[in-house]
Amino acid sequence: MSDEIRNLEPKSLWENFYKLTQVPRPSKHEDAIQAFMMEFGEGLGLETIKDEVGNIIIKKPATPGMEGKKGVILQAHLDMVPQKNSGTDHNFETDPIDTFIDGDWVKARGTTLGADNGIGAAAAMAVLQDKDMAHGPVEGLFTSDEETGMTGANGLKAGLLDGDILMNLDSEDEGELYIGCAGGVDTVGVFNYTEEAVFANAAAFKISVSGLKGGHSGLDIHLGRGNANQIMNGLLMEAADKFGLRLADVKGGSLRNAIPRESFTVVVVPEANKDDFLGFASAYAIAQQEAFKDADPGLQIDVEETAMPGSVIDEASTKGLYRAVDKCPNGVIAFDKNMPDVVETSTNLAVVKSNDGVIEMASLQRSAVDADKDKIAKVIFDVFTEAGARAENSGDYPGWKPNVDSPILKEMKEVYNNKYGKVPAVKVIHAGLECGILGSAYPDWDMISFGPTIRNPHSPDEMVNIPTVAKFWDYLVETLKNIPAK
Repeated sequence: MSDEIRNLEPKSLWENFYKLTQVPRPSKHEDAIQAFMMEFGEGLGLETIKDEVGNIIIKKPATPGMEGKKGVILQAHLDMVPQKNSGTDHNFETDPIDTFIDGDWVKARGTTLGADNGIGAAAAMAVLQDKDMAHGPVEGLFTSDEETGMTGANGLKAGLLDGDILMNLDSEDEGELYIGCAGGVDTVGVFNYTEEAVFANAAAFKISVSGLKGGHSGLDIHLGRGNANQIMNGLLMEAADKFGLRLADVKGGSLRNAIPRESFTVVVVPEANKDDFLGFASAYAIAQQEAFKDADPGLQIDVEETAMPGSVIDEASTKGLYRAVDKCPNGVIAFDKNMPDVVETSTNLAVVKSNDGVIEMASLQRSAVDADKDKIAKVIFDVFTEAGARAENSGDYPGWKPNVDSPILKEMKEVYNNKYGKVPAVKVIHAGLECGILGSAYPDWDMISFGPTIRNPHSPDEMVNIPTVAKFWDYLVETLKNIPAK
């Protein structure tokens, strides 16, 4: 039952999260969730603002006796990543998320859950509606379109918010405090292709790469999981050379910030080479399954006969595509020299798709070092252009430079230690938190990020750990009570 999560503790947080799951909110389709949040804030009798880029701001006065405390902005993004398994019938623009409880975890049936960042938004909502909690001035900042462009963060204007401390509620490991993040930039390559007639005496096949875990292209990039676009390209490129395979259609990946889990192609091969091609594809599948048996044991590569396509993509464009994907760096590029287990720079070849005379490739680069981010983006730009594509870098956003002397960091370490008997880990995250962008409009903010434990975000295996949500909530409540005076 989707609504069983409403009985979890803390009830106010989980009730809010349930309501968020019932409002469709994929990135770029956020009118409904923005209207919901406006109604939520106004229903509480609080000052509620929608700015020109769709951010929702809700302001709550301090509780009596706490007026002299520093103001806190509780920040979360409203949109979610729309990913589903190929066999799941779900429309993210119209359908609610179907949640269920599995032991200590809340999951969704066949789709992303939206705990990233719905749990953070639900916590901020619970603070805004609570009538008994002790806190200074509090503002909820619910940003738009974080997952596909950070539109809300980029468009936030100075002067709308009054607080001194930004608490970003978008981290995914309880017991850890984040004080810095990677920046990012997108690189897109485009081929214009012409359609050619299918040669005589051909056999057509649909090739499917599926069963991969995918995941967050920053947080999970070090896990060595398979990239469906690379796996598919290896098969196509070799089969084109050996058996005269021609490509008619390719659809791999869908989101720039998700490791691609699936790729589907339609190809044709000469009828005379049909059996040899099938034998090769079977051997290729076995080899790839062996290569990913630990990191991605669910990998499936299936080849089945299908209806003959009306045309194939011209050979020059196809060869350029194969070359570009083959040469494109993907995965971890560098680890931090001072923290060898922390990713510093990475890339994710997220999308390879053809449609109406255009083949598009999209890669997202991340780095904690802006110069290295720009360097690897140029490498990929050059790979795409040298293969014959038109390339463009866009969506550049800065990292968030750590401040180890942050007053809120010191305060939250003390609160956690007093409450749980240990000091939380202090980290920099290899993902694009909004703090770096928001801080450019509000340079005096003292910023920190924390949250409960979420696993496999940006994939249908996304899940949030129930006990850590309660712990995260208690920690947030205690921290707000202990915010120092101005």
